[in-house]
Amino acid sequence: MEKNKRIYLCLAHMSEEGWEQKFVKEAFDTNWVVPLGPNVDAFEADLERFMGQGKCVAALSSGTAAVHLSMVLLDVQPGDEVICQSFTFAASCNPIVYQGATPVFVDSEPETWNMDPDLLEKAIKDRLSRTGRLPKAIVLVCLYGMPPKYDEILAVADRYGILVVEDAAEAFGSRYKGRPCGTFGRFGVLSFNGNKMITTSGGGALVCPGEAAKRKILFYATQAREPFPYYQHEQIGYNYRMSNVCAGIGRGQMHVVEDHIRHHRLLAEQYDRLFSGVDRVSVHLNPSPEFDSNYWLNTIILDGSSDKEIERIRLLLDEAGVESRPLWKPLHLQPVFKDAPRYLNGVSERLFASGLCLPSGPFVSVEEAGFVADTIKSAL
Repeated sequence: MEKNKRIYLCLAHMSEEGWEQKFVKEAFDTNWVVPLGPNVDAFEADLERFMGQGKCVAALSSGTAAVHLSMVLLDVQPGDEVICQSFTFAASCNPIVYQGATPVFVDSEPETWNMDPDLLEKAIKDRLSRTGRLPKAIVLVCLYGMPPKYDEILAVADRYGILVVEDAAEAFGSRYKGRPCGTFGRFGVLSFNGNKMITTSGGGALVCPGEAAKRKILFYATQAREPFPYYQHEQIGYNYRMSNVCAGIGRGQMHVVEDHIRHHRLLAEQYDRLFSGVDRVSVHLNPSPEFDSNYWLNTIILDGSSDKEIERIRLLLDEAGVESRPLWKPLHLQPVFKDAPRYLNGVSERLFASGLCLPSGPFVSVEEAGFVADTIKSAL
């Protein structure tokens, strides 16, 4: 490895042909630098083609905004409960609280690390018994790009008539049985933050079932302005629209998204090969051919380890010039959610105590993946 070069977890990667600069320049040249314009329209059209399934897509300022607007459109109100996967980033859950509702956390199953279908049904039955009401929605996450057990989870949701929001922020390009993640639920959340599979610098999108839903999303995303010649507001709105400049970056990124996905998957294969036969180390991979992760972040588990050992290895990697990160701390362990109901089986806590995210972006070479693996082997 090149001396003094740091290996980062997942850096933004622009197209070599400069598509991003071309579209951004067009925005400046035509003075379309506001939250609407040709780049926004074209980026949404690109996303709709990529996602397929007859879905419409609204480009927004962030993935968090997309989760929030899904809660708004599902009429989540104060006093409601919304089931949320516990093993995820806080942005999956915060918008539930924005609406004054209560998150109910459900733990993971060990194969995909996503929501446990059996525990989900147990949670629904128990909440109905305790409150006399069904949860208003389910926020299902595709953790680190891995699709969840859609068939089982959607069967539970359908059985009780509860709508599902897919947080596919980490899963752009991932598929289950050939179908893109983000197209299974009532709404699908995408993120284009700087470290995601593609980026718009900051931004996100909400995948919705049709044009009527998209119009409603855009209404709320642009301050809920009514169609009058003056500014009239009959509902509370939000400033959540993506800018035409950021959308230009996104249009350029769509030219390289397949290359990005291939590289992340190549690194997953390399890590699997490099750790093959290494005692205690296992790479998290697709549990069966039905699952097709984009491997946004490649992750490993150190069997029998503790959070102290994970931190020791993380610091050793850092000293060697390698950025790594513990797995998400489950939301039911977060102080801000200490009073939220939770349904646990111990899976997410075990994973948090024994897992590590490894460098996975397009700037990480196969040789550098080898250096990362060798450093971890030495640490063990």
